[in-house]
Amino acid sequence: MSGEIRLGDKLPETTIGPFDAAALERYAAVSGDDNPLHLDDALAGKIGLSAPPVHGMKLLAAFEPMLKGWRNDLTLVGLSAKFIQPILRGETVTLSGRVLRVSENEIFLRLFAHGAARTPGVIGEATLRRESPK
Repeated sequence: MSGEIRLGDKLPETTIGPFDAAALERYAAVSGDDNPLHLDDALAGKIGLSAPPVHGMKLLAAFEPMLKGWRNDLTLVGLSAKFIQPILRGETVTLSGRVLRVSENEIFLRLFAHGAARTPGVIGEATLRRESPK
């Protein structure tokens, strides 16, 4: 995709999930994040959650394909996030974003991941860079 990017542009929403127990177990195995909170219903219940939370880094990683789908002519050079509230196993997740800053070579975005509650579970930032002409 090409075309001018403007301050305030919204990225198309992307839906991921829901993630089941098997998906969280596979992610725990490959990521090394085997914190039982993400895998054990009883432990999640003890802290007041109705299901285990999805790994935050799994959610953060889902932004990259969303960004590529929006503008595959840009390169992701920075990605960070704050995890605001848990997004639970079994919830559908909506990813969205908005352009906050545009310069000649870089685009800075605010990113959101919302679970069933539609309040942000993850608030992130991404920096995308335009390819240099060769």
